[in-house]
Amino acid sequence: MAKPRRSPSRSAPSDVQGAWLRRGLNQPGGKLPLFDERGQRVKKATVEACLKAGWAERWFDNPLKPDWLVCRLTEAGQVALNGHGGNEEAPADGAEDEARQGALI
Repeated sequence: MAKPRRSPSRSAPSDVQGAWLRRGLNQPGGKLPLFDERGQRVKKATVEACLKAGWAERWFDNPLKPDWLVCRLTEAGQVALNGHGGNEEAPADGAEDEARQGALI
């Protein structure tokens, strides 16, 4: 897992950041969506703020769309959500999470 680029300036994500991060809780490997519930692209500022805080990390580069930031939720992001009203729980079984990640690669 990548380390945060700098120490977090916020202890908890904003409402918009939290909504985006929560969508990764039940996804294989913690994959975060590129688009919101209405089909609009997630704002780059939201993604970059979460990356800088260490709540998300770059997962891989998309050679067909190099400007798209494909990210996944980090452990720090899960902790921030749990302290920020994240009602959904992350998978407790690390082996299950590993198996899901492998299926995506």
